[in-house]
Amino acid sequence: MASSPITGLIDQRKQFLNFVERRVATRACAEDIIQAAYIRAMEQASTLRSDESAVAWFYRILRNAVIDHYRHLSAEDRALEQWARDLSTEVQPDSSTQKIVCQCIDSVLSTLKPAYSQILREVDLAEGSLESFAKRSSITPGNAAVRAHRARQALKKQLIQTCRTCAKHGCIDCTCP
Repeated sequence: MASSPITGLIDQRKQFLNFVERRVATRACAEDIIQAAYIRAMEQASTLRSDESAVAWFYRILRNAVIDHYRHLSAEDRALEQWARDLSTEVQPDSSTQKIVCQCIDSVLSTLKPAYSQILREVDLAEGSLESFAKRSSITPGNAAVRAHRARQALKKQLIQTCRTCAKHGCIDCTCP
């Protein structure tokens, strides 16, 4: 059985990896792109013309994979930045609503991951901005928004476990232990 031109591409993996590594941030990222490109090459093997160099054809696949990688990162960054802007413009509750907050929140916060309790204390309870939290924590506003969302979800889950019915109905007149 004759070997496919694609089979020979495996032998040049090191050169391909060097090509991708020069274009992306980390070796791990380059490895991921190479693996995805090999899969794409296997799926698109029928598009390789007999008069075409398999190596040149594969380099085109690699270039497109790197471009796709950056497009994906750019779209992800834009989505996170938009989410951070949306969160920073949310309407804050009035002072009477804040007085109703369950007394057990402080004890529940201490059961969360320190990074989660920190962002909840500084942004939600102390009414700080995500942007200033992000700067103090040396993270992007998008990452701060994601952390705040995950922290709120963890707090909600923990409150439901701790307070049961009370948390589901707004923690009004909480009688939690």
